[in-house]
Amino acid sequence: MGTYYIPRNVKGETRLFKFFSVKALIYTIVCAIPGVLLNVIFSILGIKYVGIFFIVFFAFIGFFVGTFKMPNISFAPIFKICAGEKIDEIIMRAIKFKKEKKIYIYGRDLKK
Repeated sequence: MGTYYIPRNVKGETRLFKFFSVKALIYTIVCAIPGVLLNVIFSILGIKYVGIFFIVFFAFIGFFVGTFKMPNISFAPIFKICAGEKIDEIIMRAIKFKKEKKIYIYGRDLKK
């Protein structure tokens, strides 16, 4: 029998351009759509630079939501509860809670 190479990290996100994951790229494009619509409106009015600012602003929000996790901030108890979770998952859970008015989280001790 011979030896076989076993990769250590088999579960990971594919990166595009070294800082975009596929999920972050999708969030960036979807969030840039309102900026593009505002750019069209401002281009008609003759203020194209304001429209470009809105595209970059909304795209950055999408990138932020798709990439980063919630930080652990000690003075705000809401941040301590969801610290370390991805921001898009927190937003989806909040939308689900607004729709159904109940939510169940298993596997975490919330009394820290």
